[in-house]
Amino acid sequence: MPSLPLVSIIIVTWNSKKYLRTFLDKLSVQIFHNFEVILVDNGSENGELDELQEEYQNLHLYIKKLDSNYGFAVANNLGARLACGQWLALINADAYPEPGWLEKLLSIAEQNPKYSFFSSRQIQFNAPDLLDGAGDAYHISGLAWRNGYKLPSKIYGLEQKESFSACAAAALYSREEFLKVGGFDEDYFSYFEDVDLGFRLRLSGAKCLYVPEAVVHHVGSASTGKRSDFSVYHGYRNLIWTFVKDMPSPLIWIFLPLHIAAILFFAFYLTLRGQGKAIWKAIFDAIRGLPKMIEKRKTIQKNKKIKWAELLKVMSTGLFEPFQEFVRRNKGK
Repeated sequence: MPSLPLVSIIIVTWNSKKYLRTFLDKLSVQIFHNFEVILVDNGSENGELDELQEEYQNLHLYIKKLDSNYGFAVANNLGARLACGQWLALINADAYPEPGWLEKLLSIAEQNPKYSFFSSRQIQFNAPDLLDGAGDAYHISGLAWRNGYKLPSKIYGLEQKESFSACAAAALYSREEFLKVGGFDEDYFSYFEDVDLGFRLRLSGAKCLYVPEAVVHHVGSASTGKRSDFSVYHGYRNLIWTFVKDMPSPLIWIFLPLHIAAILFFAFYLTLRGQGKAIWKAIFDAIRGLPKMIEKRKTIQKNKKIKWAELLKVMSTGLFEPFQEFVRRNKGK
């Protein structure tokens, strides 16, 4: 009887044909080999999976085809349930890993047993002199961002350190911990689901480590576009839900005015940018969904194992930090 793989690599695709073969070629040359690959396709319309299993037999590739696009959260949760590995390596089809990516993640995980999820170093594929992310930051207002985004990759993101959560474009999770907190929230569909997962893992007592040696080259927003109405709608709706569900008392009451102010600031900004319909629909739908999120909150907060003061230590607390990040990232646009 063959032994079980140590790692299950999960890729969720939707009309990602132009990235898939390059991505699978990168997986084929990984230094670490004891993994299976689970590819969950969200009802792609271009026949991109034809012949892939035969072409990449060396990857122990299993393909699960869904009849429609159920979203990033649902597809990854399905992949996690199908997985056999002790570790789940979640990675996007447009995040091309360097040969040592998986080896470095596992090596650092073995050396740091107090951590149970890990974030990769993401470099922008189309601008390799810039970082795409070095772990996720979460601000007391409920806003979140990728650390180091658009900063020079030769200078920043070079040190291993704890981060609030991991960007699921290229991350490693303990499968046991992932399933224990329920995986991704399937009501999110996509966007911000990895921040929410990281928050819930934090509340359960888990910690996240950023691993600069584990490098991927990320195209980014390949399916939906970075500034699309789709990303605005899901991003802000899910941002509000995450704050409501996950922020423990008394922090939720202390920071609620700041949360509302931040949402309104970006609502008016996006309205001026021509995306008013998307952002205001996100806010109204978030409010409509609050009863369900409050019910989820009861379970999440009841099961939390970390004190709010400890959680606050890994959050970003600078009052104007989100707006400084916003200005820096949009400078010159």
